[in-house]
Amino acid sequence: MDFRDEELLADVIAGLIGDVRHVAVGNASPIPATASLLARERNGNGRPYVSLLQSRKHNFFTDGARELFDCAGQGRIDVFFLSGGQIDGHGNINLVSIGDYEHPKVRFPGSFGSAHLYYVVPKVILFRTEHSRRTLVPQVDFVSAPGANDGHVYRPGGPIALVTNRCLFSFAKGRFTLASVHPGHTVEEVIEHTGFDFDRPDTVPQTPAPSPGTLALMRGTVAQQLAEVYPQFARQVFGVGENALTP
Repeated sequence: MDFRDEELLADVIAGLIGDVRHVAVGNASPIPATASLLARERNGNGRPYVSLLQSRKHNFFTDGARELFDCAGQGRIDVFFLSGGQIDGHGNINLVSIGDYEHPKVRFPGSFGSAHLYYVVPKVILFRTEHSRRTLVPQVDFVSAPGANDGHVYRPGGPIALVTNRCLFSFAKGRFTLASVHPGHTVEEVIEHTGFDFDRPDTVPQTPAPSPGTLALMRGTVAQQLAEVYPQFARQVFGVGENALTP
């Protein structure tokens, strides 16, 4: 069965989420939002509770991001998602600027609460839909949130994986390992377009394609829920409008 890249990435991320209590999704994150809703529908037990910050239907927060940060600090969010203009091989992310800090070549929106959430949320999934040496670098120009820290710092949270448009990396002990390569891509291509060093097994598996049942869930129930917050994404990827009754 044919599938779109967005559907593959959402399926991969949903598998990383697993059966947890609570997943929170920040702004401008349609693929992680799709994955979170998919994980809930696929589990079939109402778990995880999914908080989409821009949603009225899937958000119990009444004070925006401040309440999200409080909830995370209390240990009540199990999974969150982060990205960055740059991500390096140590799991550091850059949401501030590229080049000299005083005279940057590029300025990004800002770190916001990324450093706090990176430390306190047990499972942080990194994602970047542009897998290139421009985005996946040896060392970020500015550390908005560190992937690892000295052992004397208490840190229950941190990165567990990086999902890109080319592959899936797992993360442990301060390094990425190539876990699988998406259909249509190769290990050599991943090496060519990755700026940092990473580990890999002798044989790297291919990322499994979404099953027909998973695609049916995404294109039906999930797409209709997603259209409330991301109508353009739901329309372009799934052909579903906010008020649509059928996929």
